[in-house]
Amino acid sequence: MTGAVPAGPHAAADPTIIHIDMDAFYASVEQRDHPALRGRPVIVGGHARRGVVLAASYEVRPFGVKSAMSMVEALRRAPDATVVPPRFAAYSEASEALFSILGSVTPLVEPLSLDEAFLDVGASRALFGDAATIASRLRARIARELDLPASAGVATVKFVAKIASDVAKPNGMRVVPGPETQAFLAPLPVGRLWGVGRKTEEVLRRLGLHTIGALGARDPEWLERQVPGSRGLWELAQGIDPRAVVPDRAAKSLGTEDTFEEDCAADPSVLGPHIHAQALRLARRLRRAGVRGRVVQLKIKTASFALSTRRLTLAQPTDDGQTLYRVAMTLLERSPLRAQVRLTGVSVQGLSMTEAAALELFAPPAPSRAEKLNAALDRITARFGDTAVGTADTVSFAAAGTRVTGDDDREREL
Repeated sequence: MTGAVPAGPHAAADPTIIHIDMDAFYASVEQRDHPALRGRPVIVGGHARRGVVLAASYEVRPFGVKSAMSMVEALRRAPDATVVPPRFAAYSEASEALFSILGSVTPLVEPLSLDEAFLDVGASRALFGDAATIASRLRARIARELDLPASAGVATVKFVAKIASDVAKPNGMRVVPGPETQAFLAPLPVGRLWGVGRKTEEVLRRLGLHTIGALGARDPEWLERQVPGSRGLWELAQGIDPRAVVPDRAAKSLGTEDTFEEDCAADPSVLGPHIHAQALRLARRLRRAGVRGRVVQLKIKTASFALSTRRLTLAQPTDDGQTLYRVAMTLLERSPLRAQVRLTGVSVQGLSMTEAAALELFAPPAPSRAEKLNAALDRITARFGDTAVGTADTVSFAAAGTRVTGDDDREREL
């Protein structure tokens, strides 16, 4: 039985939702900063034997290389590709510049990752033109100011805008007017629907529903009987997506971790400089975000991939790197390790805004000596980079040539 397909609630509306997605972000930053890599197949990844692909340039993708693939498999498929280690400080800097550009046209920016966001420009059209014009100008600014490629999707709802930007890649833009939403979705494979994983896709295909249009044309009650919980899929197939763009989603935790190129001895004197550098890096991220954390967690992964976490709750939240380091080392020394260590990480949970960020009614107390020092260090690193200043142990450990296969700065969202 087939049912009438109602028009989506936004079918007659002009598009106001933009999805901006940077193209092969990490790889593009590397090609920008190293012109010799432009036009060449580039893989951003870790150790050739034990790492994974973090980003693959579009030049290497025809070989079947993609993100999250093992480096062993990636190099088997593309042995002539150039492999570069990740530089998360460079990616974070580019991301901050990107979101500054996006925020210049609307406060309604919903970050999805370092290089991807939704924007609602409904209230910005009087100043900057329609959504398509805004998206085009944003892409031009990103190219001009950051020298990076970006794709954009413009639609009446988030789901369709996201698919439109995917279709537009690389370095393109696709506008889907409201009345054309269902026609745009109809020929796409059913696996494009949010919430359709491999198993659900197999079930839908067994029912003869290979495309979004085929699913949307069926009676929703029949579909629900065949695939319980599929009402939401049917609505998406009609272009119905009521979710609003939600800016500045609160982070649940912040953390940083490193995977070592060679396993380290389970000795505090060996692991200490790594943990110290991680704590300082994490503290800078906390201060940039205007938050402090109350729960400090140390993460350890051994050479056998056994994972352990230890945590301690502080009396007062902190954004001070030395405090984070001392707590992390206390956690390490409380539970001595015997196996070689592959990875360490420091994170904080129980985040709260600092007094300055919260804009308290009463003036905040005068900054402490540690806060003044941290502010000075932040100004130095903002101007000269994260490696411009460090403690004696972290500088010595860096000078000794100790290497990591990749650092990972994490933000967990609610």
